[in-house]
This record gives sequence, structure tokens and C-alpha cells, in this order.
Amino acid sequence: MDPADGLIDHPYDVYRRLREVAPVHRIAGPDGSPAWLVTRYGDVREALADPRLSLDKRHAAPGTYRGLALPPALDANLLNMDPPDHTRIRRLVGRAFTTRRVDQLRTPIRQTADRLLDALGPHGTTDLIASYAAPLPITVICDLLGVPDRHRRDFREWTDALVAPDPARPQAAKSSVVAMLGFFTRLLADKRKEPADDLLSDLIAVRDEGDRLSEDELMSLAFLILFAGYENTVQLIGNAVLALLQHPEQLAALREDPARIAAAVEEFHRFEGPALLAIRRFPTEDMTIGGVPVPAGETVLLSPAAANRDPARFPDPDRLDLSRDASGHLALGHGVHHCLGAPLARAETEIALTALLERFPELALQDEAIRWRRSLRARGLLALPVTYSEKIS
Repeated sequence: MDPADGLIDHPYDVYRRLREVAPVHRIAGPDGSPAWLVTRYGDVREALADPRLSLDKRHAAPGTYRGLALPPALDANLLNMDPPDHTRIRRLVGRAFTTRRVDQLRTPIRQTADRLLDALGPHGTTDLIASYAAPLPITVICDLLGVPDRHRRDFREWTDALVAPDPARPQAAKSSVVAMLGFFTRLLADKRKEPADDLLSDLIAVRDEGDRLSEDELMSLAFLILFAGYENTVQLIGNAVLALLQHPEQLAALREDPARIAAAVEEFHRFEGPALLAIRRFPTEDMTIGGVPVPAGETVLLSPAAANRDPARFPDPDRLDLSRDASGHLALGHGVHHCLGAPLARAETEIALTALLERFPELALQDEAIRWRRSLRARGLLALPVTYSEKIS
């Protein structure tokens, strides 16, 4: 069996077997091309920070990599760059995602969460992904960038088509790319005509006045912020709620001591983070990973999910434990490519869970049959049907 089989429905069982057999495996990657899969914590952490592992696809050996093809205007983003270009662009946008700046967003994030919960009513049933976990982060990131309300539902549909392509609709991903390119072209033109107090207007000013961003870099950066700012957070919120509902003793402990929410979010990242695989990398020279020779130019897939369940780093790793010190998890990366939006993702998840648990003392799964999205790019739920009530019966 190809080691990639089963990763969607039973990833940790697969990763456990792979870690026990050998640290690095030759597999067929998500695009069908051959890749090296790295599963042990020490190897993944070291590789994430190794400058010899490039994100730039130009370092891929000819004919070895068949990834998602984006037009240049969306492809010139941080996920395809190495220093010094990566350093330059990250510095320009980093100020928007500092802990201090994110702290200023906590009140409006909580207001958005409360508004979404108000819309649910005092009791009933709902798909918590569609009604809460998805609209919260898309609202937050669109408000930050300055994306008009009328475009937000479209963007959710486009990202879904890219992250979890539907085999019955093979053209949907390509159509979504075309639609997003047109969307960002029009959005940037509108912002140039009427700048506002938002991040996208600030980035346009950097591009047009300081000429520190190319036009492709500007559009690609807007695309990445919106895409990653929504996609990763919706999956983390949904996965965290599911983990709590499947571990009632941990849910009870969090209700009893809400102050532990920040530490709990780190454990949710470790236990069921949204990244099964990090962005592919390409060795710029022949190198050794975990004692295995890896030729230059071949595709390397690092698995934060496997590393975060490595018993050599986290004892009893398959147990959700909100009292655990989960610091050092790799769900948000490591090294120069550590997730730029990590402070915002943490804040949104903390606030989303706090507001939900405060509002509904009774919260339970409506359907025990959990269905995961058919994607190796982002681990998340197709739906999360729950029953809820503001009062304890």
C-alpha cells in the first residue's frame, strides 16, 4: 500500500507506522509525483529550518514535481520564496500580525463571534463549520484587508475548490484560480482609486510609493494573506471543537478553568492541527535527512502532524491533554518560514472557543459519523453538526 493511502481518514495510524519503520519514506505526493516524506519530530524540526531546503520551485529537478499551477500574479508569494526576497516581503507585512496589533483586534473579533452566535438562537441544531467556524475567520481577515462583504462567500467557495478538489468537477480548481485572479485585479484597482484604512491599501502604498513590491508580489501577497488567514483558522476552530466534544473530560476541565484557553489552543495545534504536510521543499544540494540520502531537486514533504504525535517529543502523544506543555509543536512551522499569521490564528481560536463555550453550556455532537475533507493540503471537517442550548436541561 502506498503510505499516502489512509492519510485523510486515519493519518496518525499511518504516521505511527511510518515513524516506527523508518524516519524518511519514498511516497507518491498529493500531486502524484514522487516525494520524500519526513515524519519524526527531530528530523522535521531540523529540516524546517535548513536553508538547503528551498521553497522556490525553480530548484525542483526537471520532471519531478507537478504541483498546483498558479498564474505568476498569484504565485509570487511567501510560500514559494527563500531569503532574501522572503525576508523583504515578510518584513513589509509583518507589522500587521504582531502580538500587539492582534491584541487590538481582540474586541472586534469577539464582537463578530457574538454576532454569529446570536444568529443561532438560544437552542437548536447547526453545522458549526458553516454557521460559525468558517464565517468568523473570513470576516476577520476580510475586515483586516478591506475586502467588501459582497465578495466573501465567493472567496470561501474558491478556496474550498483549491484545497479539496472535487473529482466530479475537475475544472473547478482552474475556474477558481481564474476567478480569484480577476477578483484581486479588480480589488487592487478599486483600492488604488479609493484607499481606505486597511492592510491592502497600506500594501498598495508600499508598492506604488516605495516600489518595494513588484505588482505580482503585491497581488500574490494579498492572495496568500486572505487564503491562509481563512483556510487554516477555520480548520483549527472546527478541529478544536470536535476534539473537545470527543473528550468530555477535557471539555469539562476547560469550562471549569477558562483561563487555560491559551495553553489549550497550543494543544489543539499539536493534537489536530490543520497541516498534515508542510509546503514542499527542494534540496539545493545532495543532503541527508534522518540518515537517508536525498538528491538535490527532489521533492521533500515534512509532516508537522506526524512530528507532533512523535512520542520521542510528546509523551502519550495520541491523548488530548489540555494541561500538557505543548510548546514546541510544529503546527505553525519553525525557522524563517514560521507562520506569519500565528498570533492572529491563536487569538481567533481562543476567542471563538471562549465565546462558544460561554454561550452554550450544553453542546454536543449531533452525528458521531465524522467526515473529513478529501484533502492532504488542509485537515478539516466537511461539517460539524451539533446540538446546542443556552440553558442546562
